Amino acid sequence: MKKALIVGLNNYPKNPLYGCIQDAISMKTVLEKHADGSPNFSIKLITDQNRSVTKANLRGAIDTLFHGPNDTALFYFSGHGLIKSTGGYVVTPDYERHDEGISMNDILVIANNSEAKDKIIILDCCHSGVFGDLQTAGNCSAQLSEGLTVLTASRSSESAMEIDGSGVFTSLLVDGLQGGAADLRGFITPGNLYTHVDQALGPWDQRPIFKTNVSQFNSIRNVAPPVPLDVLRKIIDYFPTPETEFALDPTYEFTTDVAVQEHVNTFKNLQKMTSVGLVVPVGEEFMYFAAMNSKSCRLTALGYQYWRLVKKNRL
Repeated sequence: MKKALIVGLNNYPKNPLYGCIQDAISMKTVLEKHADGSPNFSIKLITDQNRSVTKANLRGAIDTLFHGPNDTALFYFSGHGLIKSTGGYVVTPDYERHDEGISMNDILVIANNSEAKDKIIILDCCHSGVFGDLQTAGNCSAQLSEGLTVLTASRSSESAMEIDGSGVFTSLLVDGLQGGAADLRGFITPGNLYTHVDQALGPWDQRPIFKTNVSQFNSIRNVAPPVPLDVLRKIIDYFPTPETEFALDPTYEFTTDVAVQEHVNTFKNLQKMTSVGLVVPVGEEFMYFAAMNSKSCRLTALGYQYWRLVKKNRL
């Protein structure tokens, strides 16, 4: 079972926000189903669009999210964040001086104690990078239990930016979950998602933070792979060993008078692999000229990794 608590809070007295509710709705929409329409996360959406959200409400929902032996429990928060001498806080609209919201350390303890196999916490709020840091004797160290992954919009010292009514961080997350962060199998893992966000934000922008304690990443969402899997699995047929070079000639190019349909079909598959960096021509810049000049093609380092996955029946 995969479940997610998605929270977006705008209506803070004296300091309202404008894009958090829509960001939460966008995250709900993209996480609820895989790209093919099949069910993904069972989602509880909490916003303060039509009702107030209190610290007690939110704390109870977080407790419920991480309760039980689920496959994945995901917590997303978009709203105000605060950092004090006692640590970081996600702020709720009923905040008061000295009682601004829920301690990030409390959320960490709840997640660390969860029986869920994978725990994912995503925070789009100011100072969110402090999540998971415990201050002891002037030193700062992350304390994450096995299976816990944290993605935050910014460092502990930074604000989280909004542009055109949406958080920059969440906009990049949604783009990644829609396919921008997918690997060649169509899997979107937390690691791939962070890489997608990290590459989009320059050194002068807010810097996202990624903390994890997992032995392997599982997919958050699946999309259609850029190369059909039945084609990708042919990689071990075309290249019996990783060092094999696949010999080409003009019969593989459909525009020639000597084209052979079986060879043409194979060449199309090899060109699909070339388009995603699995295969490169040898001695020519383009596959077309490799065929026309009777050269060959070979696996790249990335191609070898996927060759191994197919060979081990993991794809």
